[in-house]
Amino acid sequence: MANNFDKAYNSFDTTKIKADIKLLSSDEFGGREPSTQGETLTTNLLIKEFKRLGLAPGNGDSYTQAVPLVSITSTTTENLTIGDIEFEFPKNFVASSRKMDKQSSLKSSDLVFVGYGINAPEYQWNDYDNVDVKGKTVVILVNDPGYATQDSKLFDGNTMTYYGRWTYKYEEAARQGAAGAIIIHETKPASYGWNVIESSWTGAQYHLPASEVNEATVDVEMWISNDKAIELFKKSNQDFETLKKSAANRSFKAVPLGLSASVSVENTFERSNSNNVIATIKGSEKPDEHVVYMAHWDHLGSTIVDGKREIYNGAHDNATGTAGLVHIANAYKKLNKAPKRSITIIGVTAEEQGRLGSRYFANHPTMPLNKIVGLVNMDSLDITGLKTDVTVVGYGKSALEAYLAKAAKRQNRTLSPELTPERGYYYRSDHFSLAKKGVPALSAGGGSKWLNAEQKAIGDKVSAMVAKCYHQTCDEYDENFGWEGMIAELQLFFETGYLLANSEEWPNWNEGTEFKALRDAMMQ
Repeated sequence: MANNFDKAYNSFDTTKIKADIKLLSSDEFGGREPSTQGETLTTNLLIKEFKRLGLAPGNGDSYTQAVPLVSITSTTTENLTIGDIEFEFPKNFVASSRKMDKQSSLKSSDLVFVGYGINAPEYQWNDYDNVDVKGKTVVILVNDPGYATQDSKLFDGNTMTYYGRWTYKYEEAARQGAAGAIIIHETKPASYGWNVIESSWTGAQYHLPASEVNEATVDVEMWISNDKAIELFKKSNQDFETLKKSAANRSFKAVPLGLSASVSVENTFERSNSNNVIATIKGSEKPDEHVVYMAHWDHLGSTIVDGKREIYNGAHDNATGTAGLVHIANAYKKLNKAPKRSITIIGVTAEEQGRLGSRYFANHPTMPLNKIVGLVNMDSLDITGLKTDVTVVGYGKSALEAYLAKAAKRQNRTLSPELTPERGYYYRSDHFSLAKKGVPALSAGGGSKWLNAEQKAIGDKVSAMVAKCYHQTCDEYDENFGWEGMIAELQLFFETGYLLANSEEWPNWNEGTEFKALRDAMMQ
């Protein structure tokens, strides 16, 4: 391959990448919470590196895009009670509100079980059909009926659709006029334990301003633990497992539970600006066409436990991807000539709070969306050792996979579907914000087949840490990460973008995917 490609491909320096990840995940950066000193340190570091490499500002004459945020801290002033069932925050329930009201509460709000809480005409499915939930509190199952039944003809079978995500369920409950919404946590269909609910749903929650999202919200959003849900249904003279099974059928009808819920939260607000960081390597022939690399720089910040500050350093999630942006940019600058199309690097904010930075960018793109050829997202690079395959999240969604496959061939790797499509990972990270608008977006990395016994030994050790430490304070830098696998992944993403940036093609979504009509419309 011409244009000094091999030199650029081999320019990823393990020592430098280690140093960047170690710094970004150090206590000094405080867990990289938006609108804190940790943000300032992180964004300044990115801007400094992009300037050093000679990248142009990606937002007019600025390297930043201001993202307005509203921080809402909901403090439970009255624990959830249903009948004589008492809940304990955060042991078996969490509650918060997106409303800009100092007090949000439910007082004896009637409970209605609405199954999976889905209204999806394209699947001939409506859990809210012929039921009035206005002013009531809906109780909802996590994931979707396809996963529950493993029926490949129902929704997308084992593969979670967006209808299975908690974000959708709260949104739909609000559209239906509910005052409150309770999602029942179950580890398998949620794909994470209650500890993730505790760490992610306590403390300040960031949102885009109401003017940005322009959508209704319920008064109080809640999760309850599975054991409390069983107790709740028993109190209603219902069997949880029986009702759950019936909810996975199109004939399901919402069930009033004959119980009422009361809960109260006190809200404090803080408006702030955070920042996306955007830099561009201008294309040598078609500078108005862009290949985008994206990663979120933020993590969960810190919290006080028993009077002691504990920091969520976020080494894997996502100091790896943040550092990766710099080193991808560095590789492109090693080329003798810039690719035909522009390479735009975006470090987005507030992914951990619902992809807020990427959602804002999707609403206010710095280039027309129909000029983005494709997007590669890097959310938690592979630290579990070298593989012979590459896992594609949302496998089969777009023609971008052909470019990834060609790049993988250089490493003697093949593409594999994700092993757990029921977890809905495609809808969890920043690429989805652009995909939802129609832009082809790739989420890939890692794999399931280790290169050899040595790499598998690394994987066995590190994988256990990754599983244990997701959104926990133990997600810290470790010299024992599988660095060779990370370097291979960065090389893979570099070549994928390079091939795309030097092609004449506009890869689209595949037939039958939920985003193809949007892309077709924008390209007319």
